[in-house]
Order: sequence, then structure tokens, then C-alpha cells
Amino acid sequence: MNAEGIRALSKAGVAVEVVAQTGSTNADLLARAALLPAPLLLVAEHQTAGRGRAGRSWLSSPEGSLTFSLAWKFDGGPQALVGLPLAIGVALAETLGALGQQVQLKWPNDLLKDGDKLAGILVETQSAPGGGTWTVIGIGLNLLMPDEMEAQLGRSAAGVPWLARMERDVLMAALLDGLAACLSEFSARGFAAFAARWNLRHAWQGETVVLLDQGTVRHEGRAAGVDDSGRLLLDTAEGRITVMAGDVSLRVKT
Repeated sequence: MNAEGIRALSKAGVAVEVVAQTGSTNADLLARAALLPAPLLLVAEHQTAGRGRAGRSWLSSPEGSLTFSLAWKFDGGPQALVGLPLAIGVALAETLGALGQQVQLKWPNDLLKDGDKLAGILVETQSAPGGGTWTVIGIGLNLLMPDEMEAQLGRSAAGVPWLARMERDVLMAALLDGLAACLSEFSARGFAAFAARWNLRHAWQGETVVLLDQGTVRHEGRAAGVDDSGRLLLDTAEGRITVMAGDVSLRVKT
């Protein structure tokens, strides 16, 4: 990939850097956030220490994945960013849909294709000097899923081979434009602008699910989408409850 090529193809006006290899693009941008003058996209051809939610590892391969992070400054504090990972999921799903790849969303921050994980989102924040919040949005997107990668993961995962044949600069520019538009809209309107769009793509709508906290079942019920704050709506035997995203895992009951 080429930073100049991505910039030329994008309408977002965001600075772009491409590196051959790094540990974690999120860690790199968090370390630089206090000195950044404007939003910055950092793309790594290969990540050696990619991270997912709750510190989990994110495995990737140079030829089969897109791994990148976008640093974006919001005026408010972290409390104004409730629901942001879900809004980013909508942006990615809509962008991939426009490229001919229909995907679904799993609460709170995964993209699924044919029931398997296609992409993950990690959002981290840091107070900005002088006020506001720097948000670093890390995304890992599977393009190809070799058998050896699935063996490392210990589960099946999705890929999008058609997109793997696209010119990478074109694909990355399309994703950047979708994300920039999403972040501007979120800044102005919050997650409420995205809730209905998220629910349209909810992978487990109407399914009986269990909510796990460190392996312990905390709730069981029928998934009913999300509300305007991005909270999961769960219809349980005791009635409807709302669940805020945290270090919990959602699974379809088997």
C-alpha cells in the first residue's frame, strides 16, 4: 500500500501513513496522540502484536488482512463516546455493502460474514491537551483466511476473497471515507443516528443468547437489538433488560 495513493483516492482529507511492520497501530497512535495536529490514519502491512477487546490478541497475515488505526479528536469527554464502536461497525458494514459484500453486526464490536468473524474493532481513548478526547480506532479486517490461520485461532473465521483482489489503496480509501463520514456524524448526533442502521444488520436478532462475564452466565434471553445509547436489549424471563458494553461476551445459546 501507498500513503500518497490512499490520500489521493480518499475524499476525507485525513493524513495517512503506511508502515511495513509494527507491533500495534493502536499503541503507536496512542503514544503520539498528544502531539498530533489533526486526524491520522496509520496502516500496517503487518502487525506483530495486534490487540482486540480486553487485551486479546488479534492474529493477522500480511497477505490476508487489513490492519489499521485512525486517530480522531472529539471535543467532548469519553462519556460522549458511548456507542461509538457500534457506529463504527455500521460504517464498516455500509462501506463493505457498497463494495458488494453484505455483512452483519455482532454486539458490541464485531463484523460477521456467514456467521463467522470477519472484522474486529478496538476503540481506545486519551485526554487531549487543552480539552477534548483523542480516540484511536483500531480495525482488523480479514480478507483471506488460510487454513493455518484458522488452526491458530482454534475456530472458523470469515474472509472476503473478492475484496482481496481489489487494489489495496482503493479499498483502504473507501474504508477511510466511510469512517470519516461516520465520525463526523457521530460527533454531531451521537449513536442515536446509527441505532436503526445497526439493528438492520444485527446478526442475532431474535436469537436466544447468553451473556458471559469471565465464563459465567450473567443473563439469558432473546436478543432484541440495541437502543439509542448502544445498549443491548435482552428479553429475559423477568422482562426486558439493557446491557452496557463491557468485558462481557455474547454467545448464541446452543
